[in-house]
Amino acid sequence: MPQAAPSLAAGHDLVSMAHGALAAVDALLSDASAKVRERVTIEGRAVGRMFDREQRATHGLAWLATYVEAVRQLDAYAERMHAAGQLGEIETLLVRIGLGEFLAQITGGIPISQGEIVRPADLGLSAAQVAARVTPDVEALIASGNTAARRQRLVELMRVDQNATVGACGLEDTLESIREEMRKFADSEVAGHAQGWHRTNSYIPLDVIGQMAELGVFGLTIPEDYGGMGLGKESMCVVSEELSRGYIGVGSLGTRSEIAAELILGSGTEDQKRKWLPKLASGEVLPTAVFTEPNTGSDLASITTRAVREGDVYKVYGNKTWITHPVRADLMTLLVRTNPKEAGHRGLSMLLAEKPRGSDAEPFPAAGMTGTEIEVIGYRGMKEFEIAFDGFEVKAENILGGVEGLGFKQLMSTFESARIQTAARAIGVAQSAMELALDYAKNRKQFGGPILDFPRVADKIAMMAVEIMIARQLTYFAARQKDSGRRCDLEAGMAKLLAARVAWAAADNAVQIHGGNGFAIEFPISRILCDARILSIFEGAAEIQAQVIARRLLDGSN
Repeated sequence: MPQAAPSLAAGHDLVSMAHGALAAVDALLSDASAKVRERVTIEGRAVGRMFDREQRATHGLAWLATYVEAVRQLDAYAERMHAAGQLGEIETLLVRIGLGEFLAQITGGIPISQGEIVRPADLGLSAAQVAARVTPDVEALIASGNTAARRQRLVELMRVDQNATVGACGLEDTLESIREEMRKFADSEVAGHAQGWHRTNSYIPLDVIGQMAELGVFGLTIPEDYGGMGLGKESMCVVSEELSRGYIGVGSLGTRSEIAAELILGSGTEDQKRKWLPKLASGEVLPTAVFTEPNTGSDLASITTRAVREGDVYKVYGNKTWITHPVRADLMTLLVRTNPKEAGHRGLSMLLAEKPRGSDAEPFPAAGMTGTEIEVIGYRGMKEFEIAFDGFEVKAENILGGVEGLGFKQLMSTFESARIQTAARAIGVAQSAMELALDYAKNRKQFGGPILDFPRVADKIAMMAVEIMIARQLTYFAARQKDSGRRCDLEAGMAKLLAARVAWAAADNAVQIHGGNGFAIEFPISRILCDARILSIFEGAAEIQAQVIARRLLDGSN
């Protein structure tokens, strides 16, 4: 079924309405920010106890700002595609449905979790104040955007070309070539095995990791001078998305190298860069991040694992938890307290801790280091561990940057990239859920025809496609901001916050479309549901992420 070609005038009108709607919701966000600021600040600075007391308002404001940024990126996407002559029918449908739905939620209520909807009144806005910002452009897009006819037409086009919405994301040619290469690899080497790896809780095979290394996955953003490909964070998004579409464990292997490389590149000595970056880029060294502790969670400044200097080594004592892929890792980026007299983040340091690679039979063949596996319902293929250190030795020369006390600051500098990459992984998981749902709905016959013919089944798939596109545009924008050298913690946090929710919604709806089969462990969608659930927890739980965004919005602090 061929796509209709929208007229230039229709494209111009859509862009014009999107501009007008963006101006309106920007103003509404300004109104809401002023109202919430009154509740939580004294003399222009946020007060912790007030901020915590007003979490519904502050976190709601974070979600509102995320939605407004999503509208901004849909607007920018429409303008960019129109200017390039590429605003076709698929693109127009995605933008119109997305704008219509997000504008309706902004003015009526934003779902921030399954049981929580933040409405304008929660932010201190009256119905009259909201109505004053509902301009004719907003009204028109809400009324004509997310309609049954548009959703039906979008699914008709997707029925013919399952990848139609991916091809509509507007990437430049080099990134599209990278996407195609990674998609082929994920389809041929990953997707068909993922369910088996998940069900048996098996490691991703080393030969698959070797193929990823050959494709340049681990050195993607490492500069060429250090053996990498020297590409930007937007390419990282494309790669992470496609690999995670095949299996989140494979997409997440690159996260470990990304975090380690960014730490070393940004804070390491030149000797440390020369020693470790080429090995990370080639896949010779597999790293793992060792930050979290059992009683600290997101409060990293409160960690107690200590490293005591004794001559040419540090001896490490304490416990870490939720450590991903530590058994087969050769290098740990290990956050420790080197100065117990300094409370909070000032006494923390980052160690580049070498360790021998282990196996299932002997997980941690190193003196002073033991571990216990944490069995998980999803996000498998790498295995999670709690690790105990009792005199584990690290060379003193391996303190990151050669200076104690900078560990927390060094780690914070990596959070933008980590959250952008996590958002990309979430998009890949959501894309996988949508593709499985669409394929199942096309082939599952009930009451004389495919269940895709039923509007509520088709509607679910249409909204998956739209929300994935919105999250994708927001994530790619955050990546471009990072590549340009601009501060982007706000945009990265928003991308991660929204994409994680989109992934869970897509997985949940895809299970519903599968019916009883979606609850059966032999169907891949049951795995996708388990994998999707972690995304709003790690790399900053949704509540923590909303807290950070709100603080940046209200007083500019971190």
